[in-house]
Amino acid sequence: MINIVLFCSTGLSTNLLIRKIENAAEKKDIAVNVKSYPESIMKKYISDADVVLVGPQVKHALTEIKEECDAHHVPLEVIPTRDYGLMDGEKVLAQALRLFSLHNPEKE
Repeated sequence: MINIVLFCSTGLSTNLLIRKIENAAEKKDIAVNVKSYPESIMKKYISDADVVLVGPQVKHALTEIKEECDAHHVPLEVIPTRDYGLMDGEKVLAQALRLFSLHNPEKE
């Protein structure tokens, strides 16, 4: 099970994206747990994440999020604006899996 945490402005805008990521993972028979939270409460959830993805609308908080992720050794990337805007669950899942495999080669 790969724990993917998404941070956005309110934690609500990514609900559709979460469903699309879960559907893409189900099609590939990959076990994922995807959650979304507002970046304002990120410190409560980073330690449980295997991968953190940030919505493009909160890039302004990237430095602070990166510091927290680094402290917990959790890989982090910003979701490309196009993928986020199109709610492309397959591309965002691929991004999360790539990050996970880069930081956890023994778990592939």
